[in-house]
Amino acid sequence: MRKLGTIFGLAGLFVMNNSNLMAQNSGIDPAFGYLIQDAIYFTEHYITPATDAAVYQAASSWVNTPQKANMWDFTLGLHMNTFLVPKSDRNFRLDNQDLSFFQIEGQDSALTPTALGGDQYVMLQGVLGDSDVILRSPEGVDREVIIYPYLQGAIGIGYGTEAVVKFSPKTTLKNVEYQVYVLGFKHSLSQYFKNVEDKNIHFSVLVAYAMEDLTVNFLDIDTDYGNLGLNALNSLIDTWQMQFNGSKKWDKFELSTGIIANTSTFDYKLKGEKGAIEEILPLQSILNNELKAITDNKFNLIGEVSGRVEIYRFFLQTTIAFGKFVNTNLSLQHKF
Repeated sequence: MRKLGTIFGLAGLFVMNNSNLMAQNSGIDPAFGYLIQDAIYFTEHYITPATDAAVYQAASSWVNTPQKANMWDFTLGLHMNTFLVPKSDRNFRLDNQDLSFFQIEGQDSALTPTALGGDQYVMLQGVLGDSDVILRSPEGVDREVIIYPYLQGAIGIGYGTEAVVKFSPKTTLKNVEYQVYVLGFKHSLSQYFKNVEDKNIHFSVLVAYAMEDLTVNFLDIDTDYGNLGLNALNSLIDTWQMQFNGSKKWDKFELSTGIIANTSTFDYKLKGEKGAIEEILPLQSILNNELKAITDNKFNLIGEVSGRVEIYRFFLQTTIAFGKFVNTNLSLQHKF
């Protein structure tokens, strides 16, 4: 995310360094560049917790069981994912000394919601030309717990290998839209050790890919030059994951543990309707073209514990994933 702030900051410097030319040609105030810098400073602090959380939500509950899947074994499950929003990621401190254009009305600093925060906001004020520019900071999802449903299917494709697919409908929370598409392959390791399987102990490895699509309502900034078109910020997150699971089965109950390692690439762009400023300056194109060459990579190591009970070919399973965040999952599965 620091790279994101840097690139947007460079875009702001581009505007400032060319402000005299723009002022001559278009009448744009040189302070416009400082406004852009502030908007992007806010971007970095507002969106980071939400993109980190999106990776965790897609990472857990891939493996119903490490047991070997036979050819054409098919399991379909309805999952309810529950993400616990930590207090430390709900707000960030905004300080006047960190801003170049805006100032917080009536305060030197204030706690401001991230995309995962509450419904509080602060009023920011600056001056562009002879007019005030007043901005209400964006609010968060205003939830301590985020719940979303999805379907997951797994089918045996031979040699102890299972293909796993997840699909979630687009989830819309206050100021945030989220959707994920995922595909993985699980392979039984314990099938090669008969004495291990005879003791109802099972091991598996999973390799998976997830694409998370996250869009947040952002800064609706109106100026004498028109709206700036910063109303929505989109993040496409590509995540590659490897996971090892082991389990012990007692009659109808199975207890599993797992270790998840994943790496994610974050791609950001302004999304939505362009502002009237585009008649003077192609702002979205400038920023999005710069962002194409920039990626932000993060690595996560996540632990997972799961319990699964069989009831007449139906399975009830609960899973807890933990690391930087805590994510829980409750599912009802049927094996056809």
